[in-house]
Amino acid sequence: MTSSAGSSCTSVPRQKQRRSSRRCCHTPGRDSQALSALGDFQTLPLEIFQMVLNYLSVKDISTLSMVSKTISGRLINYISTSSGTRRLLLQDFHNLEVPGRKEGASILEHYRSLGLLLKRCTLLLPTRDRLKYVHKVLSGVSCFKLNGCASPLHCLGLQCYGVFLQILTAGWDELECHRVFNFLWELSNLARKVQTVVSGKPGSARRLELRIRLYCRGVLLSPGSHRGDSAFWLTRILKPWPMVNQARLLYIIFGPVSSLDGHVVWQKMIEGPTDESSLKGLADAIKLLYGTEAREWTADDVISLVDELSVVPQEWLMENNARLLLLSGNSICFTFLASKAVNGRAVELARLMVFMALVCEKDLYCMDWAVKMMQKVCKVFSTPWERNNFLQCLENTFAHMLMDTLQAVLAGEQDEEDSSFLNLFHLVNAQANFHKEILYLAMGNNSST
Repeated sequence: MTSSAGSSCTSVPRQKQRRSSRRCCHTPGRDSQALSALGDFQTLPLEIFQMVLNYLSVKDISTLSMVSKTISGRLINYISTSSGTRRLLLQDFHNLEVPGRKEGASILEHYRSLGLLLKRCTLLLPTRDRLKYVHKVLSGVSCFKLNGCASPLHCLGLQCYGVFLQILTAGWDELECHRVFNFLWELSNLARKVQTVVSGKPGSARRLELRIRLYCRGVLLSPGSHRGDSAFWLTRILKPWPMVNQARLLYIIFGPVSSLDGHVVWQKMIEGPTDESSLKGLADAIKLLYGTEAREWTADDVISLVDELSVVPQEWLMENNARLLLLSGNSICFTFLASKAVNGRAVELARLMVFMALVCEKDLYCMDWAVKMMQKVCKVFSTPWERNNFLQCLENTFAHMLMDTLQAVLAGEQDEEDSSFLNLFHLVNAQANFHKEILYLAMGNNSST
């Protein structure tokens, strides 16, 4: 009994001792595992490790971040250091070439690589934490802010920020991108700023209009983005606002600007005929919203937006409306014209069709395009009377426009460029070529023969 009791008493301390030994060995094992994840870098002090990084390109550092979680953590610490910030956050946005880099390499490429580096380093973090960390890293760069640069027209800062975000968010799902947009929207206080420019008198806040235009085009609608991404960001920018404000905002972002100071030219579409370059941005935006990538927009939405756009800030000249429709593509053009036909607006449709023929003549488009578009529109009318009424309106419009233009020439209403005579010249040729294509069509011949 005694020896048995003694044996029992001595065994308990041994078991406790073994458990204690296992607990003591656990933490060193974890440290050893972390060190092994550093590979050959485990022999280097942290300061030497960071000095080594200074000799690597940003792309190489980005690749290194994928080796292990431990190395990724060390790189995150390096990015936050003063030497890492100086190395990675280049701020020479007012010169095309980046000092100290290979000849021909641009600062845009640098920030594209930096975007990939931060994308990989923050791979395991939730979206909200990733955005907070990225903002913390970039917050010291004033040219990344909406009002941060004193010379925004000659600055690549917002474009660098845009390509950085483009790479950072590539492959993220729609919910995550919504969070990115909301984060940037709140960070820049864009809601209040946009409200100011879309509700005030056009041009009353010219500097703010310019800042919003540059920020949206450079950061959210970064050049080179995939169409689906651009459609998503443009939808996010426009959709919170009523249709009339959407049209105003679209003009601010994509409308014509002064070559002198970059400010939006509000009277461009009202004072006289404009050129393709002034309308191309608006036409490309409309095509983007009408495309299959913009799932939240219906054809009626886009047509309504084009209608609203044609009265921003006042009713456009019909020639500018026609030129915008031609640049927007066949589908949008036909849908817009067909909506006029369906709603019984034959006179307006006829005027628009005549101005399309005039634009084809002036801008050297094939006139058979205008005739074939008229043919398609004629099929929309539900009765022969409606179709014949439209054709009569079309001929009457040609006649009235010719008489008005001729009267202006005879009255001597000419400027330095003799615009009245030129308008008459183009209009006569437009009518002749338009009817020539109709005759070719009626006679069953091809206009090219």
